[in-house]
Amino acid sequence: MMIRARTRRQWLGTAFCATAALAAAPLPGLAQEAWPSKPVRIVVPFAAGGTTDILARAVAPELSKALGQAFIVDNRAGAGGNVGTEIVARAPADGYTLLMGTVGTHGINRALYPKLPFDPIQDFVPITMVAAVPNVMEMNADKARQMGIDSVASFIAKAKAQPGQFNMASSGSGTSIHLAGELFKRMTGVQMTHVPYKGSAPALLDMVAGNADVMFDNLPSSMQQIKAGKLKALAVTSSQRSAALPDVPTVEEAGGPALKGFEASSWFGLLAPAGTAPAVVQRVHQALARALATPEVKEKMLAQGAIPSGSSPAEFAQHIAREHEKWAQVVKDSGAKVD
Repeated sequence: MMIRARTRRQWLGTAFCATAALAAAPLPGLAQEAWPSKPVRIVVPFAAGGTTDILARAVAPELSKALGQAFIVDNRAGAGGNVGTEIVARAPADGYTLLMGTVGTHGINRALYPKLPFDPIQDFVPITMVAAVPNVMEMNADKARQMGIDSVASFIAKAKAQPGQFNMASSGSGTSIHLAGELFKRMTGVQMTHVPYKGSAPALLDMVAGNADVMFDNLPSSMQQIKAGKLKALAVTSSQRSAALPDVPTVEEAGGPALKGFEASSWFGLLAPAGTAPAVVQRVHQALARALATPEVKEKMLAQGAIPSGSSPAEFAQHIAREHEKWAQVVKDSGAKVD
Protein backbone atom coordinates (compact mmCIF):
# COMPACT_ATOMS: atom_id res chain seq x y z
CA MET A 1 0.00 0.00 0.00
CA MET A 2 1.10 3.60 -0.53
CA ILE A 3 2.29 5.39 2.58
CA ARG A 4 0.10 8.38 3.37
CA ALA A 5 2.06 11.52 4.17
CA ARG A 6 1.62 12.71 7.69
CA THR A 7 3.16 15.72 9.37
CA ARG A 8 4.95 15.48 12.67
CA ARG A 9 2.37 17.82 14.24
CA GLN A 10 -0.53 15.65 13.06
CA TRP A 11 1.17 12.53 14.42
CA LEU A 12 1.89 14.09 17.80
CA GLY A 13 -1.66 15.40 17.98
CA THR A 14 -2.99 11.92 17.37
CA ALA A 15 -0.61 10.50 19.97
CA PHE A 16 -1.70 12.98 22.64
CA CYS A 17 -5.38 12.30 21.90
CA ALA A 18 -4.69 8.60 22.24
CA THR A 19 -2.93 9.20 25.54
CA ALA A 20 -5.89 11.18 26.83
CA ALA A 21 -8.11 8.27 25.89
CA LEU A 22 -5.82 5.92 27.78
CA ALA A 23 -6.00 8.04 30.89
CA ALA A 24 -9.80 8.26 30.67
CA ALA A 25 -10.44 4.61 29.89
CA PRO A 26 -11.52 2.70 33.01
CA LEU A 27 -9.86 -0.66 33.49
CA PRO A 28 -12.68 -2.47 35.33
CA GLY A 29 -15.33 -4.12 33.19
CA LEU A 30 -16.03 -7.33 31.38
CA ALA A 31 -14.18 -6.39 28.18
CA GLN A 32 -11.04 -5.41 30.03
CA GLU A 33 -11.18 -8.40 32.39
CA ALA A 34 -11.45 -10.76 29.41
CA TRP A 35 -8.04 -9.68 28.13
CA PRO A 36 -5.75 -11.54 28.09
CA SER A 37 -7.63 -14.81 27.98
CA LYS A 38 -5.01 -16.62 25.88
CA PRO A 39 -1.26 -16.33 25.14
CA VAL A 40 0.03 -13.08 23.65
CA ARG A 41 2.59 -13.09 20.85
CA ILE A 42 5.49 -10.61 20.80
CA VAL A 43 6.86 -10.52 17.26
CA VAL A 44 10.60 -9.83 17.06
CA PRO A 45 11.35 -8.77 13.47
CA PHE A 46 14.95 -9.98 13.65
CA ALA A 47 16.76 -13.29 14.18
CA ALA A 48 17.10 -14.93 17.57
CA GLY A 49 20.18 -13.93 19.55
CA GLY A 50 20.24 -10.25 18.59
CA THR A 51 19.50 -7.38 20.96
CA THR A 52 15.83 -7.08 19.94
CA ASP A 53 15.39 -10.76 20.76
CA ILE A 54 17.35 -10.50 24.04
CA LEU A 55 15.22 -7.60 25.29
CA ALA A 56 11.95 -9.21 24.21
CA ARG A 57 12.86 -12.38 26.08
CA ALA A 58 13.81 -10.32 29.14
CA VAL A 59 10.42 -8.60 29.40
CA ALA A 60 8.13 -11.42 28.21
CA PRO A 61 8.28 -13.36 31.53
CA GLU A 62 7.61 -10.14 33.46
CA LEU A 63 4.49 -9.46 31.40
CA SER A 64 3.39 -13.07 31.86
CA LYS A 65 3.67 -12.74 35.64
CA ALA A 66 1.86 -9.42 35.72
CA LEU A 67 -0.98 -10.25 33.33
CA GLY A 68 -1.51 -13.95 33.95
CA GLN A 69 -0.97 -15.28 30.43
CA ALA A 70 2.07 -16.48 28.51
CA PHE A 71 3.83 -13.85 26.39
CA ILE A 72 5.58 -15.77 23.62
CA VAL A 73 8.44 -14.38 21.53
CA ASP A 74 8.08 -15.09 17.81
CA ASN A 75 11.11 -14.29 15.60
CA ARG A 76 10.15 -13.20 12.08
CA ALA A 77 13.31 -11.84 10.46
CA GLY A 78 13.74 -10.35 7.02
CA ALA A 79 14.04 -7.14 4.98
CA GLY A 80 15.60 -5.05 7.73
CA GLY A 81 12.77 -5.85 10.13
CA ASN A 82 10.00 -5.14 7.63
CA VAL A 83 8.75 -8.73 7.40
CA GLY A 84 7.92 -9.07 11.09
CA THR A 85 6.70 -5.49 11.34
CA GLU A 86 4.21 -6.04 8.50
CA ILE A 87 2.90 -9.16 10.23
CA VAL A 88 1.96 -7.06 13.27
CA ALA A 89 0.59 -4.18 11.16
CA ARG A 90 -1.81 -6.63 9.49
CA ALA A 91 -2.68 -8.55 12.68
CA PRO A 92 -6.07 -8.13 14.39
CA ALA A 93 -6.03 -5.21 16.84
CA ASP A 94 -7.14 -7.44 19.69
CA GLY A 95 -4.09 -7.20 21.96
CA TYR A 96 -2.80 -10.69 21.18
CA THR A 97 -0.08 -9.67 18.71
CA LEU A 98 2.49 -7.06 19.73
CA LEU A 99 5.75 -5.88 18.15
CA MET A 100 9.17 -5.28 19.63
CA GLY A 101 9.95 -2.34 17.38
CA THR A 102 13.31 -0.67 16.94
CA VAL A 103 14.98 2.47 15.69
CA GLY A 104 15.23 0.57 12.41
CA THR A 105 11.60 -0.42 11.98
CA HIS A 106 10.15 2.84 13.30
CA GLY A 107 12.91 5.42 12.87
CA ILE A 108 14.92 4.50 9.77
CA ASN A 109 13.04 2.27 7.34
CA ARG A 110 10.51 4.86 6.22
CA ALA A 111 13.40 6.97 4.87
CA LEU A 112 15.32 4.00 3.53
CA TYR A 113 12.57 2.13 1.67
CA PRO A 114 10.61 4.14 -0.93
CA LYS A 115 7.60 1.85 -0.53
CA LEU A 116 6.72 -0.05 2.63
CA PRO A 117 3.81 -2.49 2.95
CA PHE A 118 2.83 -0.70 6.17
CA ASP A 119 2.98 2.78 7.68
CA PRO A 120 5.26 2.76 10.76
CA ILE A 121 3.24 5.58 12.33
CA GLN A 122 -0.37 5.19 11.23
CA ASP A 123 -0.47 1.40 11.54
CA PHE A 124 0.81 1.22 15.13
CA VAL A 125 0.05 2.42 18.64
CA PRO A 126 3.18 3.06 20.78
CA ILE A 127 3.04 1.37 24.20
CA THR A 128 6.41 2.09 25.79
CA MET A 129 10.09 2.31 25.01
CA VAL A 130 11.73 -0.69 26.64
CA ALA A 131 15.37 0.38 26.52
CA ALA A 132 17.99 2.55 24.87
CA VAL A 133 21.19 0.81 23.81
CA PRO A 134 24.55 2.11 22.58
CA ASN A 135 26.24 0.35 19.71
CA VAL A 136 29.80 -0.85 20.14
CA MET A 137 32.52 -0.62 17.50
CA GLU A 138 34.31 -3.96 17.67
CA MET A 139 36.78 -6.25 15.95
CA ASN A 140 37.75 -9.88 16.21
CA ALA A 141 40.20 -9.78 19.13
CA ASP A 142 42.85 -12.00 17.53
CA LYS A 143 42.73 -10.10 14.26
CA ALA A 144 42.99 -6.76 16.09
CA ARG A 145 46.11 -7.96 17.93
CA GLN A 146 47.69 -9.28 14.74
CA MET A 147 47.09 -5.97 12.98
CA GLY A 148 48.22 -3.85 15.91
CA ILE A 149 44.82 -2.20 16.32
CA ASP A 150 43.90 -1.29 19.89
CA SER A 151 41.92 1.94 19.42
CA VAL A 152 39.66 3.82 17.04
CA ALA A 153 42.61 6.01 16.02
CA SER A 154 44.80 3.02 15.13
CA PHE A 155 41.90 1.43 13.22
CA ILE A 156 41.43 4.59 11.17
CA ALA A 157 45.14 4.77 10.42
CA LYS A 158 45.28 1.12 9.33
CA ALA A 159 42.10 1.38 7.25
CA LYS A 160 43.33 4.49 5.45
CA ALA A 161 46.64 2.79 4.71
CA GLN A 162 44.73 -0.15 3.21
CA PRO A 163 41.65 1.43 1.56
CA GLY A 164 38.87 -1.02 0.81
CA GLN A 165 40.62 -3.94 2.52
CA PHE A 166 38.33 -4.00 5.57
CA ASN A 167 34.83 -5.44 5.50
CA MET A 168 32.10 -4.19 7.83
CA ALA A 169 29.48 -6.65 9.05
CA SER A 170 25.97 -5.55 9.97
CA SER A 171 22.64 -7.06 10.95
CA GLY A 172 21.21 -6.00 7.58
CA SER A 173 21.17 -3.18 5.06
CA GLY A 174 19.68 0.00 6.48
CA THR A 175 19.63 -1.16 10.10
CA SER A 176 20.90 1.15 12.84
CA ILE A 177 24.01 -1.03 13.00
CA HIS A 178 24.67 -0.50 9.30
CA LEU A 179 23.99 3.26 9.45
CA ALA A 180 26.27 3.69 12.47
CA GLY A 181 29.06 2.30 10.29
CA GLU A 182 28.05 4.46 7.33
CA LEU A 183 28.13 7.55 9.54
CA PHE A 184 31.60 6.52 10.73
CA LYS A 185 32.78 6.07 7.14
CA ARG A 186 31.42 9.44 6.07
CA MET A 187 32.96 11.33 8.99
CA THR A 188 36.40 9.68 8.76
CA GLY A 189 36.76 9.04 5.03
CA VAL A 190 37.54 5.38 5.74
CA GLN A 191 36.59 2.93 2.98
CA MET A 192 35.03 -0.36 4.07
CA THR A 193 32.97 -2.97 2.23
CA HIS A 194 29.56 -3.47 3.80
CA VAL A 195 28.53 -7.10 4.34
CA PRO A 196 24.88 -7.37 5.48
CA TYR A 197 23.63 -10.42 7.39
CA LYS A 198 20.15 -11.52 8.38
CA GLY A 199 20.42 -10.32 11.96
CA SER A 200 23.16 -9.69 14.51
CA ALA A 201 23.57 -13.33 15.54
CA PRO A 202 24.90 -14.65 12.20
CA ALA A 203 27.06 -11.55 11.80
CA LEU A 204 28.57 -12.14 15.23
CA LEU A 205 29.36 -15.76 14.34
CA ASP A 206 31.48 -14.53 11.44
CA MET A 207 33.04 -11.83 13.62
CA VAL A 208 34.10 -14.41 16.22
CA ALA A 209 35.34 -16.72 13.45
CA GLY A 210 37.45 -13.91 12.02
CA ASN A 211 35.59 -13.81 8.71
CA ALA A 212 34.41 -10.22 9.25
CA ASP A 213 36.69 -7.37 10.27
CA VAL A 214 34.62 -4.76 12.09
CA MET A 215 31.05 -4.29 13.28
CA PHE A 216 28.98 -1.61 15.01
CA ASP A 217 26.75 -3.97 16.97
CA ASN A 218 24.17 -3.31 19.68
CA LEU A 219 26.05 -3.75 22.94
CA PRO A 220 23.80 -6.41 24.58
CA SER A 221 24.17 -8.93 21.75
CA SER A 222 27.97 -8.56 21.74
CA MET A 223 28.56 -8.31 25.49
CA GLN A 224 29.14 -12.03 26.08
CA GLN A 225 31.78 -12.29 23.33
CA ILE A 226 33.48 -9.08 24.51
CA LYS A 227 33.69 -10.39 28.07
CA ALA A 228 34.98 -13.73 26.77
CA GLY A 229 37.81 -11.89 25.00
CA LYS A 230 36.77 -13.00 21.54
CA LEU A 231 35.77 -9.51 20.42
CA LYS A 232 37.74 -6.32 21.00
CA ALA A 233 35.55 -3.32 21.91
CA LEU A 234 37.17 -0.20 20.43
CA ALA A 235 34.48 2.31 21.40
CA VAL A 236 30.79 2.80 22.15
CA THR A 237 28.69 4.95 19.85
CA SER A 238 26.69 6.80 22.52
CA SER A 239 27.46 10.35 23.65
CA GLN A 240 28.58 9.02 27.05
CA ARG A 241 30.43 5.90 28.14
CA SER A 242 28.40 2.81 28.98
CA ALA A 243 28.19 1.68 32.61
CA ALA A 244 28.55 -1.88 31.30
CA LEU A 245 31.95 -1.07 29.71
CA PRO A 246 33.22 1.91 31.70
CA ASP A 247 36.80 1.58 30.42
CA VAL A 248 35.76 1.71 26.76
CA PRO A 249 35.73 5.27 25.35
CA THR A 250 33.07 6.77 23.13
CA VAL A 251 33.75 7.05 19.39
CA GLU A 252 33.92 10.81 19.79
CA GLU A 253 36.48 10.53 22.61
CA ALA A 254 38.66 8.04 20.79
CA GLY A 255 38.39 9.32 17.24
CA GLY A 256 39.64 12.88 17.47
CA PRO A 257 38.27 16.00 15.73
CA ALA A 258 36.94 14.10 12.71
CA LEU A 259 34.42 12.29 14.91
CA LYS A 260 33.29 15.22 17.04
CA GLY A 261 29.55 14.90 17.68
CA PHE A 262 29.36 11.24 16.60
CA GLU A 263 26.35 9.54 18.21
CA ALA A 264 24.40 6.53 16.94
CA SER A 265 22.49 4.72 19.66
CA SER A 266 19.62 2.30 19.23
CA TRP A 267 16.30 1.93 21.00
CA PHE A 268 13.68 -0.77 21.37
CA GLY A 269 10.02 -0.50 22.28
CA LEU A 270 6.73 -2.31 22.39
CA LEU A 271 3.95 -1.38 19.95
CA ALA A 272 0.50 -2.69 19.09
CA PRO A 273 -1.51 -2.63 15.84
CA ALA A 274 -3.50 0.56 15.28
CA GLY A 275 -6.99 0.27 16.71
CA THR A 276 -5.95 -1.76 19.75
CA ALA A 277 -8.23 -0.88 22.67
CA PRO A 278 -6.80 1.94 24.84
CA ALA A 279 -7.46 -0.12 27.98
CA VAL A 280 -5.32 -2.97 26.62
CA VAL A 281 -2.51 -0.57 25.72
CA GLN A 282 -2.72 0.94 29.18
CA ARG A 283 -2.54 -2.43 30.93
CA VAL A 284 0.51 -3.53 28.94
CA HIS A 285 2.23 -0.19 29.51
CA GLN A 286 1.59 -0.22 33.26
CA ALA A 287 2.76 -3.81 33.66
CA LEU A 288 5.88 -3.23 31.59
CA ALA A 289 6.77 0.09 33.23
CA ARG A 290 6.52 -1.50 36.67
CA ALA A 291 8.71 -4.42 35.58
CA LEU A 292 11.37 -2.14 34.08
CA ALA A 293 11.52 -0.20 37.36
CA THR A 294 12.27 -3.26 39.51
CA PRO A 295 15.88 -3.65 40.71
CA GLU A 296 16.10 -7.16 39.26
CA VAL A 297 15.14 -6.20 35.71
CA LYS A 298 17.12 -2.95 35.78
CA GLU A 299 20.25 -4.78 36.95
CA LYS A 300 19.84 -7.46 34.30
CA MET A 301 19.50 -4.90 31.51
CA LEU A 302 22.27 -2.60 32.72
CA ALA A 303 24.63 -5.57 32.93
CA GLN A 304 23.95 -6.17 29.22
CA GLY A 305 24.54 -2.52 28.33
CA ALA A 306 20.87 -1.58 27.92
CA ILE A 307 19.31 1.38 29.75
CA PRO A 308 15.69 0.55 30.75
CA SER A 309 13.06 3.17 29.95
CA GLY A 310 9.35 2.53 30.57
CA SER A 311 8.25 5.81 28.95
CA SER A 312 4.57 6.66 28.52
CA PRO A 313 2.84 6.05 25.19
CA ALA A 314 2.89 9.80 24.47
CA GLU A 315 6.59 10.11 25.30
CA PHE A 316 7.36 7.12 23.09
CA ALA A 317 5.32 8.67 20.25
CA GLN A 318 7.30 11.91 20.55
CA HIS A 319 10.57 9.98 20.48
CA ILE A 320 9.53 8.10 17.34
CA ALA A 321 8.66 11.38 15.61
CA ARG A 322 12.06 12.88 16.45
CA GLU A 323 13.85 9.75 15.25
CA HIS A 324 12.08 9.90 11.90
CA GLU A 325 13.54 13.36 11.34
CA LYS A 326 17.05 12.48 12.53
CA TRP A 327 17.53 9.27 10.58
CA ALA A 328 15.94 10.56 7.40
CA GLN A 329 18.76 13.10 7.31
CA VAL A 330 21.41 10.45 8.08
CA VAL A 331 20.11 8.22 5.29
CA LYS A 332 20.16 11.14 2.87
CA ASP A 333 23.64 12.35 3.89
CA SER A 334 25.22 8.87 3.89
CA GLY A 335 23.64 7.74 0.65
CA ALA A 336 22.73 4.45 2.36
CA LYS A 337 20.74 2.12 0.12
CA VAL A 338 19.00 -1.19 0.53
CA ASP A 339 20.90 -3.95 -1.29
